Amino acid sequence: MGIPLRQQARIGAYVIRQHLARRPRYPLVLMLEPLFRCNLACAGCGKIDYPAPILNQRLSVEDCLGAVDECGAPVVAIAGGEPLLHKEMPQIVEGILAKGKYVILCTNALLLEKKLDQYTPHPAFTWDVHLDGDREMHDRAVSQDGVYDKAVAAIRAAKARGFQVSINCTLFDGAEPDRVAHFFDEVMAMGVNGIMTSPGYAYERAPEQQHFLNRRKTRDLFRNILRRGKGKGWRFNQSPLFLDFLAGNQSYKCTPWGKPTRTVFGWQRPCYLLGEGYAKSYRELMETTDWDAYGTGTYEKCADCMVHSGYESTAVMDAIKRPWKALSVMARGIRTEGEMAPDIDLSRQRPAEHVFSRHVEETMARLHAGGGNKH
Repeated sequence: MGIPLRQQARIGAYVIRQHLARRPRYPLVLMLEPLFRCNLACAGCGKIDYPAPILNQRLSVEDCLGAVDECGAPVVAIAGGEPLLHKEMPQIVEGILAKGKYVILCTNALLLEKKLDQYTPHPAFTWDVHLDGDREMHDRAVSQDGVYDKAVAAIRAAKARGFQVSINCTLFDGAEPDRVAHFFDEVMAMGVNGIMTSPGYAYERAPEQQHFLNRRKTRDLFRNILRRGKGKGWRFNQSPLFLDFLAGNQSYKCTPWGKPTRTVFGWQRPCYLLGEGYAKSYRELMETTDWDAYGTGTYEKCADCMVHSGYESTAVMDAIKRPWKALSVMARGIRTEGEMAPDIDLSRQRPAEHVFSRHVEETMARLHAGGGNKH
């Protein structure tokens, strides 16, 4: 495991407290998106396709710290867009760390070397560099040549300064298990603290939909990759039960409220991946969202999703409830042969509702009326 034992213990204690308090829903990770603007135009992401007035919006330091207090999750993952484009990002990170939270700062690393002097190594702070495979795989995924080399140079520079650095590897249809396994060997040799991996999710606004995996392909792919990693000591920043789920050995339903998302639009319903509406406060998000209306088997848009933002929380909660399961997987390794666990029946899912454009129009109207939040 790439997650430090102290962090595992604190999060485990937090989850146990929620169970003892009989809270049916509680957050594990706050997904904080202080801006949508990015310096890349990846084929699998539609974030930069917003109108310019929306791309110009920023959550302020006060907005971000207020979201941390509202939510109360022990971990804050700062994503985007590209967070390092936010001029107040160092103050945001410093403020969140001062609240005793773990901070994961996601970045494509194009600006990382330039910005390193603005940050200080901290045991609760991790750079999470997006690296979707080897040079050819990654540069193809981000639709720009040369990005892989810049990201690797930035990883080495950050490690040399004493920072914790992990990679975030999203895999798409056509990924080759041998090649991915070799890539994982390479990043371990770089000295990264851990790997976060996940199948790509079919964002409805992504320019190229054909690259996303369905659930059967996801299970087959991760079995083939993890089979090649046995005995190699790959460190993952993820629950072993989540990896076991990706390999088709667990029948999980997603926990969208485990990783609530705060964006420039507000608190996003129901999760980081779907923008089906927005609440003005975390409390409103939790109390007014029809959580039972979403998830694989329930909603068409969720049919192929096996992404960590929905299923990692399920796996963590399962590990706390049934620690022997997680210990068993850790002891024997991920099973990569034999029959897979039953998958979720899709026959009764409700059809997709295409409501995103309405939310963009409403936000544009508010901005034109003078209700913007540009920083």
